[in-house]
Amino acid sequence: MALVEMAQVKAHLRVDEDYPDDQLAIYVGAAEEQAQEFLNRRVYATAEMLAAAVLANIAGSDPMVVNDSIRAAILLILGHLHANREAVTSHQTYELPMGSRSLLWPFRVGLGV
Repeated sequence: MALVEMAQVKAHLRVDEDYPDDQLAIYVGAAEEQAQEFLNRRVYATAEMLAAAVLANIAGSDPMVVNDSIRAAILLILGHLHANREAVTSHQTYELPMGSRSLLWPFRVGLGV
């Protein structure tokens, strides 16, 4: 189960309902992976999924259940991936001050030195 629902994804990207889910699923997966890499922890869609991962000893250290800040960060990352689908651009881009990392930062673990 994804951390964000496809209906949320399509609404956020403002794409039609008939837009192919398989194309968006690649971006959703990449956005979720990027968020979890920044957090240095695994994030699960439900408490039940987290409990199952803990029992199976695959949850990693400091796992957590997704919250609205993490979902919003994933949607921001997803929007960037969808809007900038090429390796180069002809226009200047800017990072938003309240971007995905600002939303993820309070939940990040193992920052190191």
